[in-house]
Amino acid sequence: MSNPHLLYLHGFLSSPQSEKAQQTAAYCDSIGMEGDYTLPLLRHGPSENIKQLSDWVESNRNKDLVLIGSSLGGYYAAYLAEKYNLPAALINPAVRPFDLLESYIGSHKNYHTDDVHEVTKEHMLELRELYVTEPAHLDKLMILLQTGDETLDYRLALEKYRRSLCIVRMGGDHSYANYVSDLPQIFDFLLSRIA
Repeated sequence: MSNPHLLYLHGFLSSPQSEKAQQTAAYCDSIGMEGDYTLPLLRHGPSENIKQLSDWVESNRNKDLVLIGSSLGGYYAAYLAEKYNLPAALINPAVRPFDLLESYIGSHKNYHTDDVHEVTKEHMLELRELYVTEPAHLDKLMILLQTGDETLDYRLALEKYRRSLCIVRMGGDHSYANYVSDLPQIFDFLLSRIA
């Protein structure tokens, strides 16, 4: 097998240019995983995004893959981790985004690009189809939560993933404040769970 390779999945209206994505890439470079990461731009609806990501995973099965997903990216990462039995770290993950994003139906501009995202009712159905009711590989999941998350109720993720490794930081926010300080622990976990 080749060196471990990280797939980082950003959140809703975010991009590979986000602070966490860039901090993750820099950390990979610093620990000898230089260039061994992929930070895709998730610019489509849920089913198209998952097809793009599944195709990528399928074409990289010769690598030891690990996942990090933030917010909605955490929801996608949970789905991929289950489907392909991959280690994943979920950062303030969305648990039931098909409920939360109902109020976001309409047009929204990406925080980092000029892309405009159209959120539709069809997208809510697509998100439902990706819901993992009972994750089978809980030992391969690490959940990082901050109680000050103003967008998602951290207790929903804590309940769903209570049998996984859950780290709850007091305070913080939805962007996961001081993320960079948890990167060593995240990578220790992910690399120790490679099959």
